[in-house]
Amino acid sequence: MNLKVEGTVCTFPDHVTLEEISEQFKDNHKYKIVAAKVDNLMVDLSTRVDRDCEIQFVDMSTEEGMMVYRRSLTFVLIKAVKDILPDSKVTIEHSLGKGLYCEIHGSTVNNKIVHDIKHRMREIIDADYPIIKKYLDKESAINLFSKEGLEEKVSLFKYSDKEKIPVYFCEDVVDFFYSPCVPSTGYLKLYDLILYFPGVILLFPEPKRPDVLPVFEDVPKLASVFKEAEEWANILNIGYVASLNDMIKSGNGRELVLISEALHEKKIATIADHIYQNKMIKLVLIAGPSSSGKTSFVHRLSVQLRVNGLKPLPISLDNYFLPRELTPKDEFGNYNFETIDALDLELFNDHIIKLMQGEEVELPIFNFKKGEREKIGKKVKLDKNHIILVEGIHGLNEKLTKDIPKDSKYRIYISALTQLNLDEHNRISTTETRLLRRIVRDNQFRSSDAEETILMWPSVRKGEENYIFPYQEDADIMFNSSLPYELPVIKKYAEPLLREINKDSKAFSIAQELLEILSYFVNLEDESSIPPNSLIKEFIGGSCLDV
Repeated sequence: MNLKVEGTVCTFPDHVTLEEISEQFKDNHKYKIVAAKVDNLMVDLSTRVDRDCEIQFVDMSTEEGMMVYRRSLTFVLIKAVKDILPDSKVTIEHSLGKGLYCEIHGSTVNNKIVHDIKHRMREIIDADYPIIKKYLDKESAINLFSKEGLEEKVSLFKYSDKEKIPVYFCEDVVDFFYSPCVPSTGYLKLYDLILYFPGVILLFPEPKRPDVLPVFEDVPKLASVFKEAEEWANILNIGYVASLNDMIKSGNGRELVLISEALHEKKIATIADHIYQNKMIKLVLIAGPSSSGKTSFVHRLSVQLRVNGLKPLPISLDNYFLPRELTPKDEFGNYNFETIDALDLELFNDHIIKLMQGEEVELPIFNFKKGEREKIGKKVKLDKNHIILVEGIHGLNEKLTKDIPKDSKYRIYISALTQLNLDEHNRISTTETRLLRRIVRDNQFRSSDAEETILMWPSVRKGEENYIFPYQEDADIMFNSSLPYELPVIKKYAEPLLREINKDSKAFSIAQELLEILSYFVNLEDESSIPPNSLIKEFIGGSCLDV
């Protein structure tokens, strides 16, 4: 075969594995190769190549590579628990503090048990057991997982239209993962396992530093929001995707939507009540990552504040940008509009303080085409019932409101913190949910195709990592904008857009991963029960709010 490997045309024998080919190209990579893209499609290194194709190896310094590493490491954890606690089962819950929060059911977790599991994981990794991937027909896969007692996988496959199911084997352990794993346990040298009652935190490296294990940073406020999401799922009687599909298929989609929306409205009303009851609060700051539904949330919060007799005054941080010539530049010499230092902080603080003191202020209007403020702004003055609402990525950063007393501020963090997973061991990340939202919204309202949105996503994520996530625990309250029914709704909008992405595109592998996730959801075709002020309407269209 003539293979184009990382730009070099090479000749290899038929059915050579990608792992064997990678040995000749490992010097091209500073960090460990864990997977490959064959014609831009992510595959396991154990895959045998049987045709001419183009190959690009994926190492741990990429987000895709680290996803392979994390997924494989959970497989080792699952095996270790089975070896130490044969009657217990592991569930992979959600990300938390640069790690994965997991629970072990059937046994009380303590420091000794965590130590024993961690030690067994090291033995498994040192033994370098092969992780073997086989494709089984659906019936065989269902029978196999029924024998293993993994009923959530059995239920999930019943809704899949795939004829073949990827099944992974590691010694005596069998599992299903919808995306690639490493070829053997020896690839997974860096990890840690710590007690986080009632579960554990599985730690692994980050793409920006793949050779260093990060220190666990506790995020109790975020953990409580995930716990709240779990309680909401219990109210709806939804454990995993299969139970969500069951509800839709049985004709209970309307009930699912109405209860989900009621939970959102109740939470927003509670936040508004808290703001109203604290008479010291004069400024509400709202921040969150891309596609978290901030715009709709601000409008709905404003309505609830009005119910309490308050008059919200929205102020946009976009109007406080510095003139273009004073805007900081990044390491590449480009204007950095993401940094907080691109804002005129002195003017912003001066205006907010004057407004809080009852003075009239001329709010600026920024002209983005000219890169400067208009000469005439908007004059405003607050009365005693007014409250200021500011939405922007730097809302939780104390530097933004450095001159304003803390007891006058109320900070809200909003994100789509996905709790619903495919099954016990296949999680759907918050990032993937937000990306799907953005793909649909950008196509609906910004004339952008899915390819453009996916290719832009890494820079969006970089801004979030630098300017939003470090401050999330500083919030006074967190709001989870995720809706249990949203992926069954988004599916019919997102799938056609993702399928348009050509195999030659660098966005192809991400598109295929998202399509794979969506394939396990049943469509919620009837949208008539979705209220016009729903956060999901911000993305699919039809919102009655000014979004």
